Amino acid sequence: MKTESKNRDKSLEALGLSNLGSVHWNLPSPALYEEAIRRYEGTLSHLGPLVVRTGQYTGRLPKDKFLVREPSSESKIWWGKTNRPIEPAKFEALKHRLCAYLQGKDIFVENCYAGADARYRVPVRVICEQAWHTLFARNMFIRELDPEKLARHQPEFTVIHAPNFRADPEVDGTHSEAFVLLHFGRKLILIGGTAYAGEIKKSIFTVMNYLLPQRRVMAMHCSANYGRDENDAAIFFGLSGTGKTTLSADPTRTLIGDDEHGWSDQGVFNFEGGCYAKVIRLSRQGEPEIYETTRRFGTILENVAIDNTTRRVDLDDASLTENTRAAYPITHIPNMTPKGVGGHPKNIIMLTCDAFGVLPPIARLTPPQAMYHFLSGYTAKVAGTEAGVTEPQATFSPCFGSPFMALPPLTYSQLLGEKIARHKVDVWLINTGWSGGPYGQGRRIRLALTRAMVKAVLSGTLKNVASQADPIFGLNIPVSCPDVPAEVLEPRKTWKEAAAYDLKARELAAMFGRNFQENAGDAPIEVAKAGPQI
Repeated sequence: MKTESKNRDKSLEALGLSNLGSVHWNLPSPALYEEAIRRYEGTLSHLGPLVVRTGQYTGRLPKDKFLVREPSSESKIWWGKTNRPIEPAKFEALKHRLCAYLQGKDIFVENCYAGADARYRVPVRVICEQAWHTLFARNMFIRELDPEKLARHQPEFTVIHAPNFRADPEVDGTHSEAFVLLHFGRKLILIGGTAYAGEIKKSIFTVMNYLLPQRRVMAMHCSANYGRDENDAAIFFGLSGTGKTTLSADPTRTLIGDDEHGWSDQGVFNFEGGCYAKVIRLSRQGEPEIYETTRRFGTILENVAIDNTTRRVDLDDASLTENTRAAYPITHIPNMTPKGVGGHPKNIIMLTCDAFGVLPPIARLTPPQAMYHFLSGYTAKVAGTEAGVTEPQATFSPCFGSPFMALPPLTYSQLLGEKIARHKVDVWLINTGWSGGPYGQGRRIRLALTRAMVKAVLSGTLKNVASQADPIFGLNIPVSCPDVPAEVLEPRKTWKEAAAYDLKARELAAMFGRNFQENAGDAPIEVAKAGPQI
């Protein structure tokens, strides 16, 4: 044990972490609860969840994320608005000050993994200033339950998270006092100035998106589940707020994971061991499986309102943020697979939350259309998922997750296209956004109707249903769908004024065209021609 302790100390010293206070290694969840409560980091709520606050920042900070421009990765990175560079000297100087800041402080260390497929698994170490962030890492990543293997754990990537340490933009070259810095050469991630836990999981997701495509494995911002067996798999692409977690948590199907996956030559596998679900206005009736996780020990409730007298939470209260979250181990979902793997998908569903209210609630995509919409990644940013977003805003995010894609979008789209062709996958576009008008005039498509459409896709009911082409977007809209009124399927018919619909549809079509030229102008010609026709 003394040898193991010395090795642990040396591994921290190698990072520049020395003269620390108490170092807590791989504490179980109850012990992390005790530490978090003792340090006033959170509140124990009714039935056991830990309720925490993230302070000033209640969502991701995309402008505060930088990749170090260094020789091993520089030529591979998709540099631009999403992946902005920072120089190695700035990274080292900030790291030096961060390590000095942590001297004398207690820290918490969690050794874990990203990737359920052992062939592509990445050993990860998360070093935190606060106990609750360590519990978050323990929930979100894959745990090592074998004590002997845990003792031999050698991290490939390390995250150091210190929310109370702030950068100086003028000195450090950051955008603000908050920062997320990824150094692929050093295999080190520094996060500071923000307590929003989602930065931890998304930084490792960026790592997986960088590593796996170089091994011909598709990395995807999607949820996944399967039906009768592992070979009846489906994946759901979509940005935060489009319904990935909600629609994949289906009581009739087995959940593989809710957010991040790889697709290898053997099938789909989860990157994570937990879920990070939006819970604002969550109801037992609408989303019973996720609702129950908010009443379980081990769950972290982020920025959820709580009555300090009764210790009961109010999931309808958005006074702190619309982006209230529950972080829980995937084992809290009753119909999940502990293996975290499934076969090759039969169906791919691309989820979009259309704030313009002009896209159909469901459409079948040809292979070129699938690549077009994957490279476009159109949706609306919903309130709270990023700082400053208070109402839906139309946005395009290539690969349905450009903030986390380190490589050029065509790298991912080519891999996806190859896999769709090889495994003869059907691809669908489902709009979980507005109908009958844009945001503020129309209404959001009811979850019950979206569930009915998803059910029809996954059961094969829609496979041979006749369709009609949308004149502007060229999408193949089924003429009927069980349990969905026919008039709902044609968005133009849901508007009071057809001319207003036509005007708004052309406006969105033009946005598609401009975005595609900017982000995917070098795509194959058949893909470029698969977009809207104005």
